[in-house]
Amino acid sequence: MRLHRLDITAFGPFGGAQSVDFDALSAAGLFLLHGPTGAGKTSVLDAVCYALYGSVPGARQSGQGMTLRSDHALPGTRTEVRLELTVAGRRLEITRQPPWERPKLRSTGTTVDKAQTWLREYDGTAGVWTDRSRSHQEIGEEITQLLGMSREQFCQVVLLPQGDFARFLRADAEARGRLLGRLFDTQRFTDVEKRLAERRRATEARVREGDTALLADAHRMQQEAGDAMELPDLAPGDPGLAEAVLGAAAVARSTARERLTVAHCRLSAAESAHAAARGALDDTRELARLQARFTEARQRAERLQERSGAHREAQRRMERARKAEAVAPALELRDATEAEHRRATAAEARARGLLPDSHADAGAGGLAAAARRAAEELGGLDAARRAERRLAELAEERAGLDRQERADEDVLREAEGWLADWDGLRAALQTRVDAAQEAATRAEQLAVQRAPMRRRLDAARTRDQLAADLERAQQQADAARQRALDARAHWLDVKEQRLNGIAAELAAHLTDGEPCAVCGATEHPAPARKVAGHVDREAEDQALAVCRRAEERHTEDERRLGLVREALAAATAEAGDTPTGELATEADRLEQEYARARRAASALHPAQEELRRAEGEREQRLADRQQAAVRAASRLTRRDTLEREQAQLRAELAQARGSADSVAARAAQLERRAALFTEAADAVRAAEDAAQRLKDADARLADAAYRAGFDTPQAAAAALLDPAAHRELQHRLDAWQQEEAAVRAVLAEPGTAAAAQQPPADPATAERTASAAERRLREAASARDAAARCCAQLDRLSVRAAQAVRRLGPLREEYDRVARLAALTAGTSADNERRMRLESYVLAARLEQVAAAATVRLQRMSSGRYTLVHSDDRTGRGRSGLGLHVVDAWTGRERDTATLSGGETFFASLALALGLADVVTDEAGGVRLDTLFIDEGFGSLDDQTLDEVLDVLDSLRERDRSVGIVSHVPDLRRRIHAQLEVVKDRSGSTLRQRGA
Repeated sequence: MRLHRLDITAFGPFGGAQSVDFDALSAAGLFLLHGPTGAGKTSVLDAVCYALYGSVPGARQSGQGMTLRSDHALPGTRTEVRLELTVAGRRLEITRQPPWERPKLRSTGTTVDKAQTWLREYDGTAGVWTDRSRSHQEIGEEITQLLGMSREQFCQVVLLPQGDFARFLRADAEARGRLLGRLFDTQRFTDVEKRLAERRRATEARVREGDTALLADAHRMQQEAGDAMELPDLAPGDPGLAEAVLGAAAVARSTARERLTVAHCRLSAAESAHAAARGALDDTRELARLQARFTEARQRAERLQERSGAHREAQRRMERARKAEAVAPALELRDATEAEHRRATAAEARARGLLPDSHADAGAGGLAAAARRAAEELGGLDAARRAERRLAELAEERAGLDRQERADEDVLREAEGWLADWDGLRAALQTRVDAAQEAATRAEQLAVQRAPMRRRLDAARTRDQLAADLERAQQQADAARQRALDARAHWLDVKEQRLNGIAAELAAHLTDGEPCAVCGATEHPAPARKVAGHVDREAEDQALAVCRRAEERHTEDERRLGLVREALAAATAEAGDTPTGELATEADRLEQEYARARRAASALHPAQEELRRAEGEREQRLADRQQAAVRAASRLTRRDTLEREQAQLRAELAQARGSADSVAARAAQLERRAALFTEAADAVRAAEDAAQRLKDADARLADAAYRAGFDTPQAAAAALLDPAAHRELQHRLDAWQQEEAAVRAVLAEPGTAAAAQQPPADPATAERTASAAERRLREAASARDAAARCCAQLDRLSVRAAQAVRRLGPLREEYDRVARLAALTAGTSADNERRMRLESYVLAARLEQVAAAATVRLQRMSSGRYTLVHSDDRTGRGRSGLGLHVVDAWTGRERDTATLSGGETFFASLALALGLADVVTDEAGGVRLDTLFIDEGFGSLDDQTLDEVLDVLDSLRERDRSVGIVSHVPDLRRRIHAQLEVVKDRSGSTLRQRGA
C-alpha cells in the first residue's frame, strides 16, 4: 500500500482546505511530521484512517459524524477527506464526507446532510478516473479486503503507536494477550474453548439427568416391591450406580412372581365358595318373592270388592258425558258469540261518547260521510305546512347571521387592539435578539482566547515544577560528575600501582628452562617478588567496573538534566515570564466572562423564535380583520333577502291556520276529527253484526241439545266434563280394570300358589352367608391384582432402567472425552503442565514470530547487545505462554522487558512494533506496506542511539518504501530534510511541506 495524496477540508483543527503530497515526501525515504503540541499532527493520521475505514483510531473513535468537523471552518464549508493511494496494484481515490449540520437554503435554522462516500479507480489504459461505488458498506468491505487488515490492525501496523508497545513490553501476560488477540483475530480459538466448555457442561448435565432418571426408576421399583427390594444409598454420578440398580431389580422381580402364584391359588378357592353361597341366596330370595306376591294379590282382591259400587257410578257418569260431547261445539259457539256481542256494544258506546252532540245518534252512514269531509279539508293544509317549515329555517338562518356578526365584531376589536401595540412589541423583541447576538459573538471571541490561556496556564505550572526539578537534576548531575571523576582517578591510581608492580606479577609465571615472555631468557636468577599492598588484575578490573558504572550514572543524570532543561525551555516558551498566579487570575476572568456570554447567548434562539411567532401572529390578525369586513358586507345583502321572504310566508300562514295557533295545530284538529268519525262508524257496524250472530247461535244450541237427548241446553251443559275431569274419570275406570286383571293373573299362577304352601323363607341369613363369601373373594382378587400389578410395574421399570443404562454408556464415554478436551484447551488439565490455554498457545506462537522479527532490528539498534526472546514459563500461580524477555549480550543474562531503561524501552518497543508489522503483514496475505508512520518516542534517545535508530528506519525504505516520523524533537528537524510541518494559528492549523 502506497499513499499518493491527501486532501483535508474543515477536518479536526484544519479550518480550510489542506493538501499533503506523499509522493514528494516519499522520494526522500524518511520524512518528518512535526509541529507544536495540539497543532494537529495526529489529525493527519486520523484523516488517513478515516478515509480508509470511515472512523478514526483508538480513543478518538467518538469523533464520528459532525464532531469531526473543524470548529474553525466557515458555515458554508463542508467537511471532506480525500485520499489517493495504490493498493494491490490498483490506484484508488476515496472521498468521505461525514454528516454535516448546515444552514437551511430557504428558511432559517439548520438541517443535517447525510454522510457521503465515493470510490474511484484510475484506468491507466484510458487515462481516466472511473466511479466504482457510492455505498459506505461496499467501499468499506472492498478496502478491508484489499488491505487484508481491520482498522485496529492498520492502526497498529501502519500507524505505529510507540506508547502502546512500551506498555506492551511492561505489561503482564493478560494485557499482552488482549493486544495480540485483537491483531491476529484469535477469537475463533477462544470460541473453541467456550464451545468445548459449553459442550462439557451440556454433556455433564445430560449424564447427571440420565443418572437422576435411573435413580428415580429405582426408587419407583422399591416403592412397588416394598420389603422385597433393598436399594443401597446411591447418588447421581456414582460409578456402580447402573450395576446396583439392575441387580436389585432382578431380585425384586423374582420375589414378586412367587407372590403372584400364591395369590392365584387363594383366588380360585374363594371363587368356588362364593358361587355356592350366591346360588343358595338366589333360591331363598325367589321363594320369598313368590310368597310375598301371593299375599299381596289376596289383599288387592279384597280392596277391589270394597270399591265396586263407586266403580258402577263412575261408569254411568262417563256415559252421560260422552252424549254431552255432541252438544259441546254449539255451547262453545254460543259463549264466544255472546262475548263478542258484549265487546262490540261497549266499543260502540265509547266511540259515541267522544262524538259531538250533533252526531251522537247518527248511523254508520252519517258518521262515514262526516269522516270523509274532515279528510278532504286536511289534504288542503300540505302547502301551508311546507311554508311553516321554511319560515322556521329562515328564522334560524337570521339568528346565525346575528351570531356571526357578534363574533366578527369581537375579532375586529381584538385585532385592532393587538395591532395597536405591534410597533412597541416588535422593537422590544428585536432588542432582545440583537443583545443575544452580540453575546454570542462575544462568546465565540472568548472561546478562541480560552484554549491558549489554558495552555499558557498549564505550561506555567509545568514551568514552575520543572524549575524545581532542574535544580535537583543539576545537583544530581554535579554529584554524579564528581563521583565519576573520583572513580576514574581511583582507577588510574590502581592501574598505575599495578604497572609499577607488573614485574612481580609476570615473575610469578616464570619457570626455569622456559623463556621469559619479556626478554626471552631461559634463566631467571633474580625474579621480582610481590610486596605488601600489591595490586593485581582483579583489583584493577573492579576499579574499572566502578568507574564505568559511575560514568554511566553520570551520563544518565546528564541526559535527565537535558530533558528537564528542554522541557523547561518549551514550557517557558509557551507560558512566557508571567507569574502563574496572574495567569490563573486571567484564566478565571476569561472563564467567568465566557460563562456570562454563553448564558446571554442562550437567549438568542428563544428570542428569534418569539419574534417569528409575533410576526406570524400579526399577519394572521391582518387577515382576520380583512375577512371579517368581507363577511359583514355579504351579511347585509343576505339579511334583506330573508326579511322579504319571511313577510310573504307569514301572510300565507295567517290565511291557512284560521282560528288555530298554527297550521300544525289546525291539521291536528282535523286529523283527530276524521279519526273519531271513522272509528265510531266502524264500531256501530260491528255491534249490529254481533247481535245477529248471537241470535243464530241460540237457535243452533237448542237444536243440538234436543238431538243428544237432553231436555234443555242447560242440562247438556251440566253433564259435560272438562278435559281434566274427563281424563281423571277415565283413568279411574282404566285403573280398576287393570288391577282386576292383574289380581286374577297372579292368583292363577301355579308357581305362586305352590310357594304359598311352603314354610316362610329366610333371606337375611342367606344374604349374610353370601356377603361373607363375596368379601373373601374381593380380598383374594385384590391381592392377586396387586401382585400382578407389582410384577408388571417391575418388568416395565426394569426394561426402562436397562434401556437407560444402555443409553448412558456412550454418553458417559462422550462426556469423558469432551471433559478431557475442555480441560486441555482451558489449561486446567494435568496433561497441560504449563496450564496454557488454546488461545494463549496460538498467541505464544505469534509472539515468538514477533520476537524473532523484532530481534533483527533490535540487535542493530543496540549494536548487538539486546535480543528479544519469547518465554512460556509460568509466573506464580498464573498460566504461561505470553512471557517476553530480553537477553543482554554484555552480561549474558536473560531478564524481563519491564526492567529496561527509558531509552532501551524506546528502541525495544520500536523494534517490537516493526516486527509486529512484518508478522501482521504476512498474516494479512503479504500485502506490501510502502508507507509507514512512527508516532513519537524519540525524545528519550541520546545522539548515538538516535543515529542507530535512524539507520534502522532508513533501512526500511528499501525497495521504494517511505517512513514518516511523527515527533516534535528539535534534533530530528536537522537530521531529516523532508518535512511536513503543522502550523498552529487562531484561525486553525495549516500544513507546510518542506525539503521534498
